[in-house]
Amino acid sequence: MPQRVLLIEDEADLVETMSWSLGREGYTVDSRTNGADGLERALADPPPDLILLDLMLPDIPGTEVARQLRSHPRTRDTPLIMVTARAEEIDRVVGFELGCDDYLTKPFSMRELTLRMRAVLRRATPAPTAVPEGRSEQLTFGILRIDAPGHRVWVADEEIALTALEFRLLTTLFERRGRVQTREVLLSDVWGMNPDLTTRTVDTHVKRLREKLGPAAVHVETVRGVGYRFQDRPEDAG
Repeated sequence: MPQRVLLIEDEADLVETMSWSLGREGYTVDSRTNGADGLERALADPPPDLILLDLMLPDIPGTEVARQLRSHPRTRDTPLIMVTARAEEIDRVVGFELGCDDYLTKPFSMRELTLRMRAVLRRATPAPTAVPEGRSEQLTFGILRIDAPGHRVWVADEEIALTALEFRLLTTLFERRGRVQTREVLLSDVWGMNPDLTTRTVDTHVKRLREKLGPAAVHVETVRGVGYRFQDRPEDAG
């Protein structure tokens, strides 16, 4: 079944070009030319598999659209790529702080866009996790509990909502607990080494992950000048 793409973009020529090109790649494209209509369509059935969002829209800023998408249960995990003429680092940082999965600046080639879309969709698809015989599918680390196959996380028995990227970041750090992970390694293994991403992107996502983990955030340590490390044992938090 073709994957559904919601394109929220107000430039008519670009909408036509992107819709035609993505259609040739096998995607089903639904476009909206303003933020309000885009939000309405994002929450309707059938839900989009991925959203392409321009930051400069005629009614609602794209940043606000992204904020609402990430705050709604139906779209908080939907892959989101910002496509915009804003190329400053601060704009990319704000985009990632709002929860976008990638950031592409205009002008761009359709080949680059489709490659990035595939990478984001691949990251958003849970990989099958083999569970050794006799082992539980859920991993417990102090007050933190992770259900890897189910992509669910609990802190002190309260479930928290993580995006697909945040979950991948958490499980990558957890699986390598006790070992320092440099920002460059995390960019490669979690993000797929997107050339437009900076190491500051990692810091932004770790900050958001810690905020969601609450009291369990103490397990994610900063190793100054190097990167991050998940504690080796729960008792190390003391």
